[in-house]
Amino acid sequence: MKGLILAGGKGTRLRPLTINTPKPVVPVANSPFLLYQIDLMRSGGIQEIILSLSYQPRKIEDLLKDGSDYGVWIRYAVEGTPLGTGGAFKNAEEHIDSTSVVFNGDVLTSVDLAAVIAHHREKRAVATIVLTPVENPSAYGLVETTPDGWIQRFIEKPGPDEVTCNTINAGIYVLEPSVLSYIPKDEPYSFERGLFPTLLERKEPVLSFILDQYWIDIGTPQKYLEVHHDILSRKFMSPRVPGRGLERSLLPGGVVVDEKSIIDSDVTIRDHVRIENSVIGKNCKIDEGAHILDSVIWSGNAIDADARITKSIVGKGCYIGRSAILRPGVVLGDKTVVTDFSTL
Repeated sequence: MKGLILAGGKGTRLRPLTINTPKPVVPVANSPFLLYQIDLMRSGGIQEIILSLSYQPRKIEDLLKDGSDYGVWIRYAVEGTPLGTGGAFKNAEEHIDSTSVVFNGDVLTSVDLAAVIAHHREKRAVATIVLTPVENPSAYGLVETTPDGWIQRFIEKPGPDEVTCNTINAGIYVLEPSVLSYIPKDEPYSFERGLFPTLLERKEPVLSFILDQYWIDIGTPQKYLEVHHDILSRKFMSPRVPGRGLERSLLPGGVVVDEKSIIDSDVTIRDHVRIENSVIGKNCKIDEGAHILDSVIWSGNAIDADARITKSIVGKGCYIGRSAILRPGVVLGDKTVVTDFSTL
């Protein structure tokens, strides 16, 4: 059993956060995102993982190395040019000699992966697609199944009168090596628009697994912030999520830090700071009277006195000036300077 994580995207929807940090390793609760997916692979009994990379691959390789620090063995398949989801799978063909679990590189979920694999094997499918129900089906491409779970049709962004189900592709697949014969080599090719419809046309058995656990695509700033709020409220649970970090009892007088917030132990906090429902990365300095609410602050930031940050994301190495105000929805790329008394 092999695992393949499609981690080659540029993360354009998450810019400016991904200009210097590849999307697969953006911090989620102060841990690189890919580690959550690696943990999930391990929970399904997968020890050998292939990372399909394209954008800034060296930064990812330098961080994860051979995977031994995380209890797995990692190989890398680097694309010269982006090849799409199916093309990336084909590009890793030399490493794929058995049933493989494939993850899109921007999905965070608590799916029971062992159950998905067992379901795939029991039904003898060549491909199993994990599906998740959504509240607004017309905003997505839907996947229609038979009553016993076999996939029978893909419906691209249907109109209101075309909605026949509420399940969408969750970006998690179990694939047999035989499907590689349907994928062209060295050219862009999609699972969603190429391989899966082709398998149905060829009467291959394509199975569904309906997800009833947590699932989210972290690919936009809004969803990225939502993920953190879900972690802080324990809607999503993972051993990867750190403890509270900073020792509250050692904080200066007048500091208010709620129990939910995750604050790295290497953070300096001055008097009368208030932090609620937020994540603060390492080596940050937060000066007197600053308030940080419902926000994610990456590492190495300096937040000056009486600054106000609400429902915002601050990249690495930024300076937030004295009495500056970041209103809800602000996203700052690395090394941004917000001058004193500014409002964004």
